[in-house]
Amino acid sequence: MNKKDIANIRKQFKLDNHLMDIREIFNVYVKKESGEIYHQVSRPFQLLEQETQELFLTNFKKVLTGHLDAKLFELKFSRDVDYSTQTILFEGIRADSEDWQDNMLEIVGKMFAHAVYEFDTVVTFIRGEYRKPTRKRNLESEEGGDDEVYSNQFILCSLNRTDLPKKALLFDYIEKEFKSYNVVDPIINLDSPLSGFLFPAFNDNAADVNHILYCAGKVNQPDFTFIEKVLDCEDIMTAQDDKDCFDFILKEVIGDEVDSAVISNVYEEIDRVIQENQEKEESETPTLDQRDIERILTVSGVENVDTAKVEHAFKSVVADEKHEFKASSLIPKTIKISTKLADVTINPKDLKNVKYITYEGKRCLLLEVDEEVVVEGFRLESKTL
Repeated sequence: MNKKDIANIRKQFKLDNHLMDIREIFNVYVKKESGEIYHQVSRPFQLLEQETQELFLTNFKKVLTGHLDAKLFELKFSRDVDYSTQTILFEGIRADSEDWQDNMLEIVGKMFAHAVYEFDTVVTFIRGEYRKPTRKRNLESEEGGDDEVYSNQFILCSLNRTDLPKKALLFDYIEKEFKSYNVVDPIINLDSPLSGFLFPAFNDNAADVNHILYCAGKVNQPDFTFIEKVLDCEDIMTAQDDKDCFDFILKEVIGDEVDSAVISNVYEEIDRVIQENQEKEESETPTLDQRDIERILTVSGVENVDTAKVEHAFKSVVADEKHEFKASSLIPKTIKISTKLADVTINPKDLKNVKYITYEGKRCLLLEVDEEVVVEGFRLESKTL
């Protein structure tokens, strides 16, 4: 799935939307430490009070919110797994009401067989149908729109913690007195899911039952036990892992010292690959293998680049020689240069405008700018070195 596919689904989670038909919601309350199910209930989603529906819809959006390979991950199911989660979910989509609950309880059992929480948790499942028009409506011919739609069934899961409400002081308007406010009922935290998933994944408006979209609780901190033992999926690398490995390869090939223009050229070349991919309207994110990295370093001005050196650096950090880095993960949003005197934050493409020089025996950071510099309302005097 790409970010456009995810955004299209996420925005459909709203009240009375004919493009998103949520048929059932199944909530399972699980006790802390023991992992025992305290309560479970399944209901038609439309029978919930409107305010409750809104709270859950917000929660479902949270499960589908975040950057790919940082908080959201498209996972591939492992093969040769007996009664895998893929099979359970596939059967659950088509099962009748009672059997679908049994399918989801199978997944809950796998969740708490491999995790112990210090708080009670609630696992929420929904199943429904997601529709998307095949083309926009033509205002003149009135064709398109809802006349023809892509239609796919899905299951979405959200795992949420419960919190005990804080004690408070309230004012009773009727009796005109201050009272302590003590509530023992736990509050379900729907704002920050611990994890979740959407099955199946969607690519080019079609369901892909061999993949699942997984949501991590925190950025760049996927639960690998959950991925392997609960979802029965193959191992992954986060965007941060990709970036760290790529940086190590650069250091191995380039060395400890480098001209700022060279690093800037590397980022510009990677960005060019991304832009070309977008111009071709390719749905898949462009990737870079060992040969691509060698080419990028060569055209960026890195000296003495050869295949053997790149191959050695590649093998030092990546177990799979055929590993491909996602290009979008390799360019930092900003570059921060930290010194004792000041911190400078710049765009990666502007790194070539930064020079590290020695002036009158002192190390200086030279920043090339096109405009006048204003500090506290004063224009700084310009001097020539």
